[in-house]
Amino acid sequence: MTASPHGADQGETPTHQQHGASGASASQTPDAGSPRNRSVDEPRERETTNDEQSPLLPPTDYDAFGARLGRVDSHVDDSQTTKSLWYLTALTIGLGGLQIAWSVELSNGSPYLLSLGLSKSLMALVWIAGPLTGALVQPYVGMLSDNCRLSWGKRKPFMLGGAAATIISLLFLAWTKEIVGGVLGIFGADPQSQGVKVTVIVVAVIGVYFLDFAINTVQAALRTFIVDCGPAHQQEAANSMASRMTGIGNIIGYIAGYVNLTTSFWFLGDTQFKILCAVASIALGSTVILSASLIKERDPRLDGPPKKKQSIFVFFFTLFKSIKRLPPQIKRVCQVQFFGWVGFFPLLFYTSSYIGEIYVQPFLEENPHMSPEEIDKLYEHATRIGSFALLINSIVSLLTNVFLPFFVAPTYDSHPLDDSESSTKKSFLDRLRIPGLTLRRAWFGSLILFAIVMVCTVFVRSVNAATVLIGIAGITWAITLWAPFTIISAEISRRDALARAKRRHHRIDNHDLPSALPAPIPATGNTSPMELTETPKEEVDQAGVIVGIHNMSVSAPQIIANVGSSLIFRIWQKPRGTPGDHSISIVLALGGVFAFVSSFFVLRIKDDVSHPPETLADEEHGVDDQDEDEFSPNGDFSTRTKPGYSAVPTADSEAPRLVRNRSFGGLEVASGSDY
Repeated sequence: MTASPHGADQGETPTHQQHGASGASASQTPDAGSPRNRSVDEPRERETTNDEQSPLLPPTDYDAFGARLGRVDSHVDDSQTTKSLWYLTALTIGLGGLQIAWSVELSNGSPYLLSLGLSKSLMALVWIAGPLTGALVQPYVGMLSDNCRLSWGKRKPFMLGGAAATIISLLFLAWTKEIVGGVLGIFGADPQSQGVKVTVIVVAVIGVYFLDFAINTVQAALRTFIVDCGPAHQQEAANSMASRMTGIGNIIGYIAGYVNLTTSFWFLGDTQFKILCAVASIALGSTVILSASLIKERDPRLDGPPKKKQSIFVFFFTLFKSIKRLPPQIKRVCQVQFFGWVGFFPLLFYTSSYIGEIYVQPFLEENPHMSPEEIDKLYEHATRIGSFALLINSIVSLLTNVFLPFFVAPTYDSHPLDDSESSTKKSFLDRLRIPGLTLRRAWFGSLILFAIVMVCTVFVRSVNAATVLIGIAGITWAITLWAPFTIISAEISRRDALARAKRRHHRIDNHDLPSALPAPIPATGNTSPMELTETPKEEVDQAGVIVGIHNMSVSAPQIIANVGSSLIFRIWQKPRGTPGDHSISIVLALGGVFAFVSSFFVLRIKDDVSHPPETLADEEHGVDDQDEDEFSPNGDFSTRTKPGYSAVPTADSEAPRLVRNRSFGGLEVASGSDY
């Protein structure tokens, strides 16, 4: 007997079909036999089942009632139809435009601020803006968007508003010197005076904070937009596509920074940084508008009125309380991210400087008495060499995002398919899957690889070898942009679908129910069948808040890494232009140690996220189901059940494979469009 990637034995299929038969007998309607276009973008259901094989709603003896719920308010379920490759592309393309803006700030922000006269000792106060605003802004934006009830969507107002604010901030930052000088010039101030220069620096630093505030706003909206509009069974595919878009944005941004744009795009500005900000603004605005125009968001008014407005202080107090109530699966992901991002922070912010320091070492040793002008030119060229290493890192990351999903078993993509389809349709891409290589295991291996690479930076003394190490780190970076968001999105989408089912159940008038219903299943554990039909008044979608909490687990360690890096630099850093400065490699190596620690938390994450309904209740009450999981005699994962309940059946091992092929543009081309 072969176990599926989800832990459900294929030999159990007759049992599933037996349950589904009862549901089918109660749901035969005149429209059941109507012909349907079985395109990629439509749901695939077993002919003998209704909701029995769904990974979203738990099967019980209430199947007839569940079938009735599926026909009432059926437009809500349209969001769970399988989407085409083009739909996923349009859904995630905004992240590509946003990443171009990020890459401009990361690769050119420091040189620009240094050109204004900002000292290196104050640079840490500037770069702490990103993680600080991320930890504070994203959760709050998530809460606001969760409570938004505009007819055109929850997330689109924040996507468009955040994109507009980001564009304004980028252009203002690029022209800060001219704007401040012009305003102060009205009052007779000399643009070359020390007071004007200090004012320009202060305003530029404030502009960086506003830019990070705006970027985090649009990022929070785009991430929850994927969770809301992507089907539950395609969250892995959607987040993989998102990581690809991020990789493409990185490559475009770093190539633009590496090439001299002033000769070709002089009409966008007279400096490299001005042109880059203009290009990033155009890319961000066009991609966000395209995504918002093509993707139809679910009407949030169907969820009922939002919670009462609360102050920002009450929100953050409630937020920190809700961290303790996170679902165990999401809590484990946040633990991995917390330790992992202590190691990722140095890679993002100090790679260019690390490569540059290696590049300048032989020149400084041969010419110890170089003039300040010669040193500036040397370091300027070294920065371009460092940008090339980041470009290699981005290319490796993109290639990993494109090809690795075909080798990884689609653990979190599951959708019930017809038995004949799952047993006969096998393509070349299906045979590429490595047995046992789940997304969780790929994430674990990538963190181990990253730890080894970062430790090796201490011993490398050539630019080529260092560039190879940074390029290898792109593998880990690609999976970091894919795995955690996939796991979190799948968990949120699964719980959100259950909550929506409860709300639909609650809205149905008792007079519309069937005259005869099967006897309800006995109440055991923490959840009764009646609880599945009750909808608390406080129950609202929490996708934005959960994504915000996850971003806190990403942002907080960056603050720690920033402070720790500053201490290390104070101890080991040498004056600029002095050979033998290896302080950055020490920071990178310590980051690798934290990445190694984070890899062990990955082992606590589950590949199988299917739970019976009472397990959801346990988790919502703060009970970690890790200790309650059982393993079958043959070593396969099996979800525990209680009397009176059936575990949510997962699809056959072939079912997610077929969905994966369609999601990633396999041999079977999708027909139709979801726009």
